[in-house]
Amino acid sequence: MNLSFYLTTKQFKSRNQTGFFKTASILSIAGLAIGVSALLITLFILNGFERVISEKITSLDGHIRIKHFLNNPIAPKDYELEEEFLESNKLFSFQAFIQKPALIRRKGLAKGVIAEGISDGDYSFFNEMLIEGSKNISENGVIIGERMAKENNLMISDKITLFDLATFHEQNKRFKQLEIEGIFHSGMVEYDKTSIFLNLKTSQSVFGMNENISGYVLRLKSLKNKFEANQKIQEHISYPLMSIDWKEKNKALYKWLKVQRWPIIFIFGLISIVALVNIISAISMIVIDKTKQIGLMSALGISKNIIRQIFLIQGLIIGFFGTLFGIITALLLSTIQNRFKIIKVPEDVYFMDFVPVDIKLSQILLIFFIVIFTSALVSVWPSQRSTKISPSNALKYE
Repeated sequence: MNLSFYLTTKQFKSRNQTGFFKTASILSIAGLAIGVSALLITLFILNGFERVISEKITSLDGHIRIKHFLNNPIAPKDYELEEEFLESNKLFSFQAFIQKPALIRRKGLAKGVIAEGISDGDYSFFNEMLIEGSKNISENGVIIGERMAKENNLMISDKITLFDLATFHEQNKRFKQLEIEGIFHSGMVEYDKTSIFLNLKTSQSVFGMNENISGYVLRLKSLKNKFEANQKIQEHISYPLMSIDWKEKNKALYKWLKVQRWPIIFIFGLISIVALVNIISAISMIVIDKTKQIGLMSALGISKNIIRQIFLIQGLIIGFFGTLFGIITALLLSTIQNRFKIIKVPEDVYFMDFVPVDIKLSQILLIFFIVIFTSALVSVWPSQRSTKISPSNALKYE
């Protein structure tokens, strides 16, 4: 194997190479590099979309919600979950919440909304989304989405009246006048158009919940804690309570993302396969181009096994450099996109205004080893052909 490797590298370094040898090798490396970089960039973009969408959903909805399986109100004193959750504060933070359909009115404006009352505590999930005002909600305050504010000409300090939709057509309506204290931008149009956040005590009063709540929203300190957090939760909740995580709650969206992933990977995978097939063509043509040299090596007593290994190693070298340049190209373009956000997309459609790219080392290594292995595999047939050339005929070859 050492001799075959030496002869192969000597051939690549030789200044006496034919123009065809150089051209075939360069074109094969370039084709493979394009295929590998296209496949990796596609995977990185799909990773990015899923990550950004998950971050946006969990920033508003949390990672896990605990509620009654019939969405009935929960009396916190009946379950004593808060003390149990405090013991797990290294895994997640938690807040009691009330979520109800409601109506807001202001002068000529009447709009249906989803009102969410949240208990005092950690409002840090608003940090990146809040574009105006304060994230701390007073008992007479409310935070609304940017799209809602723009469409209805609402601003900080404006007063709106919040009505409980369940009693809106009754004589004794439940309502409260609130002041807009903050405006958030999540990038998710439906959330920004229909969601409002208010103080838990205020929502208990408006919706006639007394001391009851809709449930608890939990935010993981790290996604690595998901399994352990779920175990803790299951230890402390039982029928009629249930837990639901963000992926289960948005099952249709994640199913759509999964459906989109495979056809795209398949298409760019085919491009990579075509590039690998080019290695077969390149090695086959190199074998023909080197027919006289093959005959000379055979005449000098070099075994067929070593001749076979020479062309097999050539295929591996093409595969290695093609994959390496493809990875470098993918990393370079991905880094540029992440830093400068050159490629934009409509936020109304994609929940974000640029194409996100999320680089994963595991995917790079997987593609690298698959392509190298496949390069070796596709080089077997043309390298085998080199051993079937007759030395006497090869030496006559021009």
